[in-house]
Amino acid sequence: MRILLIHSDYLNYNVKNKTPVAEDIEEAKKEGSFDDSLVVFTAVEKDDENNPEGIVKNLVSEVKKTNDQVKAENIVLYPYAHLSSSLSSPKVAVQILKDAEEALLAEDFNVKRVPFGWYKAFEISCKGHPLSELSRTITADDADDAKVERKPSKWQILEGNKITQIEDFNFENRAFKQLVDYELGQGASDEGEPPHVKLMREKEICDYEPASDVGNLRWYPKGRLIRDLLADYVYNLTVERGAMPVETPIFYDLDNEAIYQHAYKFGERQYRTDTKKNLMLRFACCFGAFRLMADSYLTWKNLPAKIYELSTYSFRYEKKGEVVGLKRLRAFTMPDCHSFCADIPSSLEEFSNQTDMCMQTGKDLNLDFEVIFRATQDFFEDNEEWMYEIANKFGKPILLEILPERHHYWVCKIDLANIDALGRPIENPTVQIDVESGKRFGITYLGEDGEQHNPTILHTSPTGSIERVLCAMLEKTALEINERSPMLPTWLSPIQARILTVGENHKEFAEELYEKINASNIRVDIDDRDESVGKKIRNAAKEWIPYIFVIGDKEMGTGKFQVTVRETGEKVDMTVDELIAEINEKCEGKPFRRLPLPKDISRRINFQ
Repeated sequence: MRILLIHSDYLNYNVKNKTPVAEDIEEAKKEGSFDDSLVVFTAVEKDDENNPEGIVKNLVSEVKKTNDQVKAENIVLYPYAHLSSSLSSPKVAVQILKDAEEALLAEDFNVKRVPFGWYKAFEISCKGHPLSELSRTITADDADDAKVERKPSKWQILEGNKITQIEDFNFENRAFKQLVDYELGQGASDEGEPPHVKLMREKEICDYEPASDVGNLRWYPKGRLIRDLLADYVYNLTVERGAMPVETPIFYDLDNEAIYQHAYKFGERQYRTDTKKNLMLRFACCFGAFRLMADSYLTWKNLPAKIYELSTYSFRYEKKGEVVGLKRLRAFTMPDCHSFCADIPSSLEEFSNQTDMCMQTGKDLNLDFEVIFRATQDFFEDNEEWMYEIANKFGKPILLEILPERHHYWVCKIDLANIDALGRPIENPTVQIDVESGKRFGITYLGEDGEQHNPTILHTSPTGSIERVLCAMLEKTALEINERSPMLPTWLSPIQARILTVGENHKEFAEELYEKINASNIRVDIDDRDESVGKKIRNAAKEWIPYIFVIGDKEMGTGKFQVTVRETGEKVDMTVDELIAEINEKCEGKPFRRLPLPKDISRRINFQ
């Protein structure tokens, strides 16, 4: 914020014409006259939107400090856009000026605020002493001091219906101890590159794009395939449970009151666009989902109503130093499901169902979740037995956070996290009970009583962001490197089976095998290069291919092959039908997509 402080003998103004962003004013405010005033000409800037509370606090502090010196009878807040070329949205500017006015009034100053968004004629007489003209730049430094002092959360360990104080708990699970330490600020720092960053490049999954903004990746064919399969998986998971797929825009207007209020909670992470309109890139699918449902006609018979969207992409303006690999990005793919429930009791039932769905993803993706269960004190007291029931589902200790009061739109949420090789959580699935947004966005349903009601809303991401799912899988391979060969689940492996030819005269037979395996919805390729069999085997191992087998004279004669099974490390004699049956059994119930690469390795591009 830029301000110009003038200690004046008098200030007179009268409004002339409205601009498109003019605030509504009563007749009395169309003119004003103030003697012996500290006039604060203000221009609220775009950067101020990241922390309006901090700006208000520091503005008020500067005005008070100056007025302590000049001893003016009045303080006049005068919006003056000409002090800056990088202005905030009108909505934010007005709110900051209103908040500053209220803060000064609360301290018994005689404060007047000149209308915002009007063309005005004014005359001012500056007193002319050394402190009568001062210019300042107001920032949100010491922003934390501007926030309301909050009572600390209570942290405990919950095992079913048994609560244990953290200092009395016997930690047997290292990953759970790492989660607890991290949440309490005692664990691993966020410094250091996790192993998956190297793996995502080595395996030609994805890499940083230097010509883009930080935290935006380029995806190679194998990585794109994995992402698409994970997206298909979540689509099927949610639709099977009654969710209706939709698609909504990625840009939203912060001059919309409901959107501004919801986005304000993520102020420091807002990813803005540099356009004439005050647009923000979405950080989740909430805006579109809520507006869509606000425009829909709902009755109690429709509830719970569920809509699902895969946001390609969601955006958060993470700090440069925080962006790393697949774990922290500025642009990411988020499966986002919203369930609109009649009331808290019905939302508890749906919460339980969706917790089961999140747990299922751990089984399907072979990921081990550590759990944080969070609730406000009031919610915990009202629903204690239900929270014990949810905790019992996991059959393991979970971290319990009780907030003394509600600070967010949610009153209860559960977060499932994986732990990376450096001991830090990778936050993935979540379910949250939102008690604010139904009213804020004007979402209503006709109840059995004939009255309109606002629903409670569950926010659910069954897997968390697609990028973090892959991050967790790659990190797990690094953690288990001494126990088993690293690999992705067979259904997610870009290449599920590879045929290795010994010589030129085996290629025709390899083609026949390829056609049969490929027709069975298995991603298979042929290493047809003029390389030794040993080198071909080593290359296949580096690509984590689940099944590889060699075609030579013997195999052509018998129709049986010695298949190297990566998961077990065994070499198993199989026919082509047996191989197909085993791979299909491992992939049963999971989505399938075709091989996104030439089937002959000799024709492939090296992306690294």
